[in-house]
Amino acid sequence: MANTILVGAQWGDEGKGKIIDVLTEQADIVVRTQGGNNAGHTVYIGKTKYVLHLIPSGILRKTKVCVIGNGVVIDPVGLVGEIEGLAKIGVKVQENLLISETAHLVLPYHRELDEQREILKGKNKIGTTKRGIGPAYGDKAARVGLRMIDLINPVRFEEKLKIKIKENNEVLKAFGAKPLSFKKVHDAYRAAGDKLKPFVANTVVYLHKAMQKQKDILFEGAQGTFLDIDHGTYPYVTSSNTTAGGACTGSGVAPHRMDRVMGVMKAYTTRVGEGPLPSENSEIADMLHGMGREFGSTTGRARRCGWFDSVATRHATMVNGIDDLAVTNVDGLDTLEVIRVCVGYRVGGKTLDYIPNDVEVLARCEPVYVDFPGWKVSTTKARRWKDLPPRARTYLQALAELTQAKLAIVSVGPAREQTIML
Repeated sequence: MANTILVGAQWGDEGKGKIIDVLTEQADIVVRTQGGNNAGHTVYIGKTKYVLHLIPSGILRKTKVCVIGNGVVIDPVGLVGEIEGLAKIGVKVQENLLISETAHLVLPYHRELDEQREILKGKNKIGTTKRGIGPAYGDKAARVGLRMIDLINPVRFEEKLKIKIKENNEVLKAFGAKPLSFKKVHDAYRAAGDKLKPFVANTVVYLHKAMQKQKDILFEGAQGTFLDIDHGTYPYVTSSNTTAGGACTGSGVAPHRMDRVMGVMKAYTTRVGEGPLPSENSEIADMLHGMGREFGSTTGRARRCGWFDSVATRHATMVNGIDDLAVTNVDGLDTLEVIRVCVGYRVGGKTLDYIPNDVEVLARCEPVYVDFPGWKVSTTKARRWKDLPPRARTYLQALAELTQAKLAIVSVGPAREQTIML
């Protein structure tokens, strides 16, 4: 397997959690490289559903080591809750988890600021999860953030937190929001720091020593390509680099040490939050929601749904350097008579085969569709490529050709065994 980066090739929620879990069987170490607890990875093992927010999905396999890299922003109280929640259902988190000492912290004032800024934007809101991720990355960029290395140093943490609480309380007052109690924040986060201290390490050194020992490493991305702060549909994006480059900066492993990039995409398109979605379609959205599908694992919000957008996924292949594709949720299309694929955008009398960077132009784009006949039978029991209906195989091959990457994995349901390896 060597070193593999796994990224979302759409707007997030592509089913990365399951694909990571499947690939982890071949890996020694799984590294989360960016984002925070605004992300959610869902994994089904048997009849048990696991929803992970900060801890890599590899934690569900006993012999694997999981690393939370320097590019992640961590809510310590939330992370402790996640560890304790896993323990209650029999998943031990001990020496199998390492946390970067240079990962930045998400603190209560980040969450308050996130919410107040969304309220202020009104109809122009971005649609954040209000978990404080943007303000935490903002502090990191402004060089005023607190890190895990500060949290586990009681004296330093108290000194720095006093300054930050005082500064941010003034901002919150200007918003008309209630100021935070230094003591409550300090005591809660120091208690979390004591519990997390055994996991904190220099993860860059750890990963390079592991590579010297020929260990196979899987780099786990959160969100998706078009939520990337640089390459996404700005400003309707997250605050980190969700593309393959973020795996390098978020882990401390150089680009030339990466062997493969796998892109995960649904057999259709979804998005949570605000921003343009050219192939959005109410018919397919109603169908999927009626099946109980496409509700966010972090927020519970109904996802916006549309037909497969090959213009977007082809761009994702270019930006990420995607070698292999994993296509998920194929079974979600099993009942359809006709399945549409967006192959271009029409705007201003022109037809585009790329995503325009101007979000206002993108919002005006009309999709150009090609129709495929549906297969009208269940794919959920398929375990080999030849088990899939011929029309499903034709559809999947077309998606790979349009996306310009090799089809490697097909998922026909949430369970581990509902996976076809090509």
